[in-house]
Amino acid sequence: MDKPMSDHHFKFMSFGYKFRDFFLPRKKILDEVGIKEGFHILDYGCGPGDYVAAASKLVGKSGKVYALDIHTLAIQKVKDVVSKYNLQNVETIRSDCKTGSPDNSIDVVLLYDTFHDLNHPNRVLKELHRVLKPKGILSFSDHHMEENEIVSKLTDKCLFRLSGKGKRTYSFLKEK
Repeated sequence: MDKPMSDHHFKFMSFGYKFRDFFLPRKKILDEVGIKEGFHILDYGCGPGDYVAAASKLVGKSGKVYALDIHTLAIQKVKDVVSKYNLQNVETIRSDCKTGSPDNSIDVVLLYDTFHDLNHPNRVLKELHRVLKPKGILSFSDHHMEENEIVSKLTDKCLFRLSGKGKRTYSFLKEK
Protein backbone atom coordinates (compact mmCIF):
# COMPACT_ATOMS: atom_id res chain seq x y z
CA MET A 1 0.00 0.00 0.00
CA ASP A 2 3.03 2.24 -0.16
CA LYS A 3 2.02 3.24 -3.68
CA PRO A 4 -1.62 3.85 -4.58
CA MET A 5 -3.26 1.94 -7.42
CA SER A 6 -4.26 3.85 -10.52
CA ASP A 7 -7.47 5.88 -10.40
CA HIS A 8 -8.95 3.65 -13.11
CA HIS A 9 -8.22 0.49 -11.14
CA PHE A 10 -9.61 2.04 -7.96
CA LYS A 11 -12.88 3.02 -9.70
CA PHE A 12 -13.23 -0.46 -11.21
CA MET A 13 -12.59 -2.09 -7.82
CA SER A 14 -15.12 0.20 -6.10
CA PHE A 15 -17.76 -0.65 -8.69
CA GLY A 16 -17.23 -4.37 -8.15
CA TYR A 17 -17.59 -3.96 -4.39
CA LYS A 18 -21.15 -2.67 -4.88
CA PHE A 19 -22.20 -6.10 -6.17
CA ARG A 20 -20.28 -7.92 -3.44
CA ASP A 21 -21.88 -5.79 -0.73
CA PHE A 22 -25.36 -6.41 -2.11
CA PHE A 23 -24.98 -10.16 -1.57
CA LEU A 24 -22.91 -9.96 1.61
CA PRO A 25 -23.50 -6.76 3.58
CA ARG A 26 -20.40 -5.54 5.43
CA LYS A 27 -22.29 -5.59 8.75
CA LYS A 28 -22.30 -9.39 8.58
CA ILE A 29 -18.50 -9.36 8.42
CA LEU A 30 -18.25 -6.88 11.29
CA ASP A 31 -20.56 -9.01 13.45
CA GLU A 32 -17.70 -11.55 13.69
CA VAL A 33 -15.44 -8.98 15.31
CA GLY A 34 -17.44 -8.22 18.45
CA ILE A 35 -17.45 -4.45 18.09
CA LYS A 36 -19.13 -2.66 20.96
CA GLU A 37 -20.55 0.80 21.45
CA GLY A 38 -17.82 3.28 22.37
CA PHE A 39 -15.05 1.41 20.55
CA HIS A 40 -12.47 3.23 18.48
CA ILE A 41 -11.91 1.45 15.17
CA LEU A 42 -9.20 1.92 12.58
CA ASP A 43 -10.15 0.73 9.09
CA TYR A 44 -6.64 0.42 7.66
CA GLY A 45 -6.69 0.44 3.86
CA CYS A 46 -10.35 1.44 3.89
CA GLY A 47 -10.68 1.71 0.10
CA PRO A 48 -14.04 3.20 -0.87
CA GLY A 49 -15.29 2.96 2.71
CA ASP A 50 -17.48 -0.11 2.48
CA TYR A 51 -17.23 -0.79 6.23
CA VAL A 52 -17.48 2.82 7.40
CA ALA A 53 -21.27 3.21 7.75
CA ALA A 54 -21.75 -0.16 9.45
CA ALA A 55 -18.80 0.40 11.80
CA SER A 56 -20.01 3.91 12.61
CA LYS A 57 -23.40 2.56 13.63
CA LEU A 58 -21.88 -0.22 15.76
CA VAL A 59 -19.61 2.11 17.78
CA GLY A 60 -22.37 4.68 18.24
CA LYS A 61 -22.04 8.31 19.21
CA SER A 62 -19.48 7.57 21.91
CA GLY A 63 -17.20 5.67 19.51
CA LYS A 64 -15.02 6.67 16.60
CA VAL A 65 -14.09 5.23 13.20
CA TYR A 66 -10.82 6.20 11.55
CA ALA A 67 -10.70 5.39 7.85
CA LEU A 68 -7.12 5.30 6.54
CA ASP A 69 -5.95 4.87 2.96
CA ILE A 70 -3.12 6.06 0.74
CA HIS A 71 -5.38 6.75 -2.23
CA THR A 72 -6.94 10.20 -2.60
CA LEU A 73 -10.04 8.75 -4.26
CA ALA A 74 -10.55 6.40 -1.28
CA ILE A 75 -10.51 9.30 1.12
CA GLN A 76 -12.97 11.20 -1.07
CA LYS A 77 -15.29 8.17 -1.29
CA VAL A 78 -15.28 7.86 2.50
CA LYS A 79 -16.06 11.56 2.82
CA ASP A 80 -18.96 11.01 0.43
CA VAL A 81 -20.26 8.16 2.63
CA VAL A 82 -19.87 10.35 5.72
CA SER A 83 -21.84 13.13 4.05
CA LYS A 84 -24.51 10.85 2.59
CA TYR A 85 -25.29 9.22 5.96
CA ASN A 86 -24.43 12.26 8.09
CA LEU A 87 -21.91 10.28 10.14
CA GLN A 88 -20.54 12.34 13.00
CA ASN A 89 -18.03 9.82 14.33
CA VAL A 90 -15.83 9.15 11.29
CA GLU A 91 -12.47 10.71 10.52
CA THR A 92 -10.34 10.13 7.42
CA ILE A 93 -6.57 9.73 7.39
CA ARG A 94 -4.53 9.80 4.19
CA SER A 95 -1.32 7.88 4.82
CA ASP A 96 0.81 5.00 3.58
CA CYS A 97 1.61 3.70 7.07
CA LYS A 98 1.52 6.05 10.04
CA THR A 99 -1.90 6.50 11.60
CA GLY A 100 -1.21 9.60 13.68
CA SER A 101 -3.06 7.90 16.54
CA PRO A 102 -1.67 7.82 20.08
CA ASP A 103 -0.23 4.62 21.52
CA ASN A 104 -2.82 2.15 22.85
CA SER A 105 -5.81 4.14 21.57
CA ILE A 106 -7.59 1.77 19.18
CA ASP A 107 -9.89 -1.11 20.20
CA VAL A 108 -10.15 -2.79 16.79
CA VAL A 109 -8.16 -2.58 13.57
CA LEU A 110 -9.82 -3.80 10.39
CA LEU A 111 -7.19 -5.03 7.94
CA TYR A 112 -9.24 -6.39 5.07
CA ASP A 113 -7.91 -7.27 1.60
CA THR A 114 -4.97 -4.93 2.01
CA PHE A 115 -2.08 -6.93 3.42
CA HIS A 116 -1.10 -8.64 0.14
CA ASP A 117 -0.56 -5.19 -1.44
CA LEU A 118 1.72 -3.79 1.25
CA ASN A 119 5.34 -3.16 0.27
CA HIS A 120 6.40 -2.97 3.91
CA PRO A 121 3.98 -5.20 5.82
CA ASN A 122 6.13 -5.47 8.94
CA ARG A 123 6.28 -1.71 9.28
CA VAL A 124 2.49 -1.56 9.04
CA LEU A 125 2.05 -4.37 11.57
CA LYS A 126 4.38 -2.56 13.96
CA GLU A 127 2.27 0.62 13.62
CA LEU A 128 -0.96 -1.31 14.16
CA HIS A 129 0.55 -2.99 17.23
CA ARG A 130 1.55 0.44 18.58
CA VAL A 131 -1.94 1.95 18.28
CA LEU A 132 -3.94 -1.05 19.50
CA LYS A 133 -4.97 -1.14 23.13
CA PRO A 134 -3.47 -3.97 25.21
CA LYS A 135 -6.50 -6.22 24.58
CA GLY A 136 -7.09 -4.79 21.12
CA ILE A 137 -8.20 -6.93 18.21
CA LEU A 138 -6.68 -7.02 14.76
CA SER A 139 -9.46 -8.32 12.51
CA PHE A 140 -7.90 -9.70 9.37
CA SER A 141 -9.13 -10.97 6.03
CA ASP A 142 -7.32 -11.24 2.72
CA HIS A 143 -8.71 -13.51 0.03
CA HIS A 144 -5.36 -13.37 -1.78
CA MET A 145 -3.69 -15.38 0.99
CA GLU A 146 -3.99 -18.91 2.37
CA GLU A 147 -4.66 -19.53 6.07
CA ASN A 148 -1.15 -20.76 6.92
CA GLU A 149 0.39 -17.71 5.23
CA ILE A 150 -1.94 -15.36 7.10
CA VAL A 151 -1.18 -16.87 10.48
CA SER A 152 2.58 -17.06 9.94
CA LYS A 153 2.92 -13.50 8.62
CA LEU A 154 0.86 -11.98 11.42
CA THR A 155 2.47 -13.96 14.24
CA ASP A 156 6.03 -14.09 12.86
CA LYS A 157 7.34 -11.02 14.71
CA CYS A 158 5.49 -11.92 17.96
CA LEU A 159 3.37 -8.77 17.74
CA PHE A 160 0.08 -10.66 17.45
CA ARG A 161 -1.33 -14.07 18.27
CA LEU A 162 -4.28 -15.78 16.65
CA SER A 163 -7.25 -15.76 19.00
CA GLY A 164 -10.02 -16.98 16.74
CA LYS A 165 -11.27 -17.68 13.29
CA GLY A 166 -14.69 -16.65 12.09
CA LYS A 167 -16.45 -17.57 8.90
CA ARG A 168 -14.75 -14.73 6.98
CA THR A 169 -12.20 -13.17 9.33
CA TYR A 170 -9.32 -14.02 11.63
CA SER A 171 -8.96 -12.32 15.00
CA PHE A 172 -5.51 -11.59 16.35
CA LEU A 173 -4.76 -10.17 19.78
CA LYS A 174 -1.97 -7.78 20.54
CA GLU A 175 1.02 -9.39 22.27
CA LYS A 176 3.06 -7.62 24.95
